[in-house]
Parts: sequence; C-alpha cells; structure tokens
Amino acid sequence: MRLIKTFTLAAITAGALAWGAVEARAQETLKLAIGQRGNWENAMPELGQNAGIFKKHGLNLELLYTQGGGETQQAVISGSVDIGIGAGTGGAMGAFVKGAPIRAFANSMTGVAEFWYVPSNSPLKTMKDAAGKSIAFSTRGSSTNTMVLAFIKHFGVDAKPVATGNPASTFTQTMTNQVDIGWSSPPFGLEALERGRIRIVARGSEVPAFRDQTVRVQIVNANALQQKKDAIARFVQAWRETLDWMYSDPAAIKAYAEWVNVPEPLALRVRDEFYPKDKLNPDRISGLDEAMADAVESKFIPAPLTKEQIDQFFQLQTVKK
Repeated sequence: MRLIKTFTLAAITAGALAWGAVEARAQETLKLAIGQRGNWENAMPELGQNAGIFKKHGLNLELLYTQGGGETQQAVISGSVDIGIGAGTGGAMGAFVKGAPIRAFANSMTGVAEFWYVPSNSPLKTMKDAAGKSIAFSTRGSSTNTMVLAFIKHFGVDAKPVATGNPASTFTQTMTNQVDIGWSSPPFGLEALERGRIRIVARGSEVPAFRDQTVRVQIVNANALQQKKDAIARFVQAWRETLDWMYSDPAAIKAYAEWVNVPEPLALRVRDEFYPKDKLNPDRISGLDEAMADAVESKFIPAPLTKEQIDQFFQLQTVKK
C-alpha cells in the first residue's frame, strides 16, 4: 500500500510540475517598445492584450512607449526589449547595415496617416511656403524624419528639420512658435483641427512614393528572434487576430476611445479615414525599392541593400499552414 501511495504521489507531483512547465511556456513574456502611445496603428498590443487575445496565444506583453521610431529602435538594439513597433523602415535598415542586431519581422504601416500643421493664425498656407522655416519630426531615424526630408525635396524648399518628440510635445512647441510647422498622427490633433486651432499644410501622402510604401516596420532584436522564434510567430498571429477584431467589433472602437480618452465617433473617424485595414496587414511589405531610395537620399544607408542583405534583414513570420 505504501508503494502504491508513493507512486501515486510521485505521479501527481510529476504531473503538476509538467503542467507548471506548460503554463510557464504558455505565458511567455515579450518586452515591447512602441512608438507613440495612442496611435491606432500601434494599438494592437494594448487593446489585444486587454481583450485577452495575446493571452490566448500564450503571451504576456510588457509595453514601453517611446517618443518615436528612433527611440524604439535604440531600445531593441540595446536588448532592453525584444520587439519594437513602428520603427522607420529606412532608419532600421541603416542600423542593420551598420551591424546592429535587429531584424524586421512584420509590417507596421504601409502608406502615411501623419499630417503637418500650423497654428490657425500662421501666414503659412502650404508646404511650399516653408522656405526658411522649421519643420517638426519625431526622432532621428524615424519615418517622420524621412518624410520631412522628402517634403523638402518634393516641394523644393530650403527648410530646417527639427526633432520635437511625440505629438503632444510637438503641439506645445508649435503653438508657442518654437517650431513653425508641427507634425501629428491621429487621433492627436484632430480635435484641435475641428475647433479651428490649427490648419493642415501637408499630408505625408502628398509625396507619391509614400502612398504604397511600407514606411514603418516591426523589428526584433536578432538574439531574441533566435531564442524566442516560436513566441515571435505567435505574437504575429495574435496581432492578425487583434487587427481583425479592431475592424469588425464595435467593442474595439469603445475600448480604443476609452484608452486614448476621445469620443467614440472620433475614434471611428481615426480608424476609417486614416488607417485602412490593408495598410496595417503585418504580412504586407511593399514599395521596398522606393524605401531604399529614400533611405539612401536621407543618408541612412550608403546604397540599396543587396538581395542577401534583404533576405537577412526581413524575417517575416508567415501564417502556419
């Protein structure tokens, strides 16, 4: 009898340990750095985790919000986080070419939702009036950095790019005349626009090359990708499911509106007017030739990436069949 009891206890203990190991693996933690808290395009980790979608895929996310793609990229390079969301494609390629341990594993944004604005009493009417003026972008190496440089070339103006951080700090600097032209990303700035406090002088989509270009990517520390490849693949699958939910369930609009503290109609406008679902498809990488040309023009990379470099840099996590 003692032998049977001992065996039974051992079996129960072994089973409990095995279950604990499964649970530990099932709730694997990924650390994320995310550019611009509140952007619809970057909301999947926050909203998806709150809705239980990432948990369903065995993931717990630790979220750190940054001032922009440049800061996000540095956090990934240093290894303080595993994943970076919303890193400028050109800046990320530039870091990779210089030997930084980062890889791009999914699309963050194809096309452009950002707009550039001035206070309503500014004499500036369009970006063509920006000669001799300062134009804001978030951080060095970010997609907004690339866009401002493209504006200067596209409109043929001799303007001064200035790093101003996130949309909130940029708004303060613009409204106090520290910078002439500010930048914003919905939903930030839309209420001020509706109230007539600011006027849009340019949209990122006015530069033709950006309209179908993957301007921001999701990046991962190369060591983290090697050590947590299965978790990264599950992360992308959870992202896809969260994206589907955010474009199909009114509860997602309600959750987003509460998170960023805006009225639900404004949250719906942000989604439907500025962020078509297909632009956020994590599996979509397009306009790569244009992205590399812009990166060369912006001096992020000395020359377009070779096929071998492209194959090494882009580590897309495709759907498992």
